[in-house]
Amino acid sequence: MLRFLRYIIFLENDGIKTLLQCHALLSIRCHLNKLMIMVPQSFIRNLVLSTSILSSTVWASTYVVHEKRDTIPSGFTHLSSAPDDQVINMRINLAMGNQAGLEAALEKASSPTSPNFREWLTKEQVETFAAPTAETVEAVTEWLSSFNITSAPATPAGDWIKFNIPVQTANRLLNTQFSIFNHTESGQTSIRTLEYSIPSNIQAHVKVVHPTTSFNGPLRGRSPITAVSAAKFAYSIEERATVDCNSTITPACLQTLYGIPTKLVSPSTKSKIGVAGYTPQNANEQDLATFLEEFRPDLPSNLTFITELYDGAINYQSGAQAGLEANLDIQYTVGLVNGIPAVFEDIGYTTNDGPDDGYLDSLNDLISQTSPPLVFSTSYGFDEESALSLSLTVAYCNAIMQLASRGVTVTFASGDGGVASSPGLQCEGSSFPPTFPTCPYATLVGATQNVPEIGASLTAGGFSNYFPQQSWQADAVNAYIDKIGDTYAGLYNASGRAYPDVSAQGGTVEIIINGHVDYVGGTSCSSPIFSSVVALLNDELMSAGKSPMGFLNPWIYANPQAFNDITSGNNPGCGTEGFSALEGWDPVTGMGSPNYAAMRTAAGL
Repeated sequence: MLRFLRYIIFLENDGIKTLLQCHALLSIRCHLNKLMIMVPQSFIRNLVLSTSILSSTVWASTYVVHEKRDTIPSGFTHLSSAPDDQVINMRINLAMGNQAGLEAALEKASSPTSPNFREWLTKEQVETFAAPTAETVEAVTEWLSSFNITSAPATPAGDWIKFNIPVQTANRLLNTQFSIFNHTESGQTSIRTLEYSIPSNIQAHVKVVHPTTSFNGPLRGRSPITAVSAAKFAYSIEERATVDCNSTITPACLQTLYGIPTKLVSPSTKSKIGVAGYTPQNANEQDLATFLEEFRPDLPSNLTFITELYDGAINYQSGAQAGLEANLDIQYTVGLVNGIPAVFEDIGYTTNDGPDDGYLDSLNDLISQTSPPLVFSTSYGFDEESALSLSLTVAYCNAIMQLASRGVTVTFASGDGGVASSPGLQCEGSSFPPTFPTCPYATLVGATQNVPEIGASLTAGGFSNYFPQQSWQADAVNAYIDKIGDTYAGLYNASGRAYPDVSAQGGTVEIIINGHVDYVGGTSCSSPIFSSVVALLNDELMSAGKSPMGFLNPWIYANPQAFNDITSGNNPGCGTEGFSALEGWDPVTGMGSPNYAAMRTAAGL
């Protein structure tokens, strides 16, 4: 196979040396002051060039390993080499031009003691920080062009670029061998590699190339479904308001427990909330109408949600296709936020490269919007932190940082596997696997149950192996570590970013699915519930001419009095009883559950 050669030729004529940058295909193309000179092959053969230059490219001779996995991850098997003509939807995350500046600006805006507290950045300001330097763009463009690849920006700032190439080209571009791997549990196949390389001179410009070394199963909703299906409307709405909230959780329970207001907001509210949805999850409008009729008859009967479709998604409205996760997220936002606009961001799946592309698309879609929802809840995640490479995880987290810098509160369900992170992960006798994501710019929400509340045993809580402990949580987290002493020493990273940050009800929560009542539980319930509280606070703040809550975490840890401290419960897993809920922060319930009145005061209302 003819290799693409790129090298420098020095010509000397009458003592004058001329430098030509040459590209060899079927003939030699040399560039001199932007003029292309066609040099005969016979002439080139007469040049004294080393054998090493002829047998490989200058690019290839300077390649260095950028990311590597020593072994195939557990739960995956190698099937075969990927076909040469299989097309990969490739993404590259470029280094931000001024990431340190963006981090500093966010720290000033999110620190409660800062004179710039809640002075969030504009979309344009964030893009200025995030945009790669001209040097980065030039270096990466030149590298890609040498393989006849033309990329396009995937974000307004251009910090992510995208292009489609066949496996054969990807193998040469990254000096690797892509293969097909099978996720044993789901049967899902994906094209990945155990390592890849890039030229040393662009290593500082490229954060991650994707898809490469990240191995993940299907993106999962956090909510486990109970086997019980309730008789339709067993109680009247009046009776439901008095039903023991230890048995079932309804909007009325949450309003009473957390002091959530019930008054309809102004039609001119500036607050907005969004939830993520992933194909094949469908949010059903009729189920929402039935839910509101039964649980919130005080709200307008025509109240619904906005659907935004991406990546070929279709939000099917057949009752049989209603998604439990999607219905839960919509019903426990629309049903709690009293008329604040709610957006269902529906992400389809149009690539062959695994569901993490949809996850990235979800973030980049929000970043691209001029006015994204000011609170955005995601109840989906991968099984564990290590499913994605460190580089890709950090790149995702930096995307969340861009949203947070604009005053968007980004929340995630922490997971439903206790200290094992996800149900079914085999970790007995080994260290506790952290959940995904553990990004410090996201607010992770654990689950409580019962009244009075205790920590739900399913809550994924612990410490990241990818991100360090954050300064804003250090005092609270270290106080907990001191209390438990050497319990589980060596099974968790005591210097890692601790989670969850907060919690909310995730016990037996009533929803409507295909026209009838079902019960669900898990942190999938907790994230939209907590997010709804923040959306209501944003409505009050913005109605008073103030900025929205935005990036919450520093404020959360600075205001422990704003939450209901949960001191009972534990999160077993990995053959242990897990961590215990104690006074103050703990890995089961974080800083506690919402206390609307106290949060309102702490927010400056």
